[in-house]
Amino acid sequence: MEIKYIDIHSHLNLPPLSENKDAILAKMRERGVATITVGTGLETSREAIKIAEENPGMCFAVVGIHPTDSDEEFDEKIVYELAKNKHVVAIGETGLDYFRDQTDATKQKQTELFKKHIELAKKINKPLMLHVRASKGTDDAYYDALEIFKDVSYQGKANFHFFTGTKKCMEKIIESGFTISVDGPITFSHDYDEMIRACPLEKIMIETDAPFAAPAPFRGKPCEPWMVTLVAKKIAELKNLDLEHVRVQLLENSKTFFGIEF
Repeated sequence: MEIKYIDIHSHLNLPPLSENKDAILAKMRERGVATITVGTGLETSREAIKIAEENPGMCFAVVGIHPTDSDEEFDEKIVYELAKNKHVVAIGETGLDYFRDQTDATKQKQTELFKKHIELAKKINKPLMLHVRASKGTDDAYYDALEIFKDVSYQGKANFHFFTGTKKCMEKIIESGFTISVDGPITFSHDYDEMIRACPLEKIMIETDAPFAAPAPFRGKPCEPWMVTLVAKKIAELKNLDLEHVRVQLLENSKTFFGIEF
């Protein structure tokens, strides 16, 4: 199977995708789409590894504790053992989520959890998959994440998954040495047009966050990793570039960032 696209962030480990994995994987093979299955806690991290082990060269894994979707404690020894697996290409998803709760106590708890993931990424020399969600109408969580990286002198790789910030915020992230990835909403919302046009092609990756946020014309239905092809197409349209040129660069971006070889 020739890999043409990598959906760098999906959840084949969550329902309804986990209940229909074989059919979804078959569609991905038909279209030459690989994916990275992302853990949100210990159980889903283990499942992500299992999926990667069963589909080598097509599926990869990310392990960690989500800042809001898991109440689990970060057991460094357990997460480290999971992270050492050869199919694991990043640590996460981790970060800051201010969308519903902006209390100081919550921010402090999330910051402490985030820093533990950063230290593990340093120790194991694998990049970070970031879940950063700002409070409505702001870029606050993105800038706080960048400050945390400064505080702990983090010099490694980090990708801001499902980036929804402003052009100015994107530029600050790129200037800081990190990358962003975008999802299905860019196919039906113009909110991200300016930001995507301004983002250097070599600093952007594509994803679905499946089963969430399906692109047009599949809105309202469960998203699947193969739909990442529509995200790539939209980027090419917005940048007025040849789709094949964009596809090749996006693939190279992901291979380089995650250290993936086919």
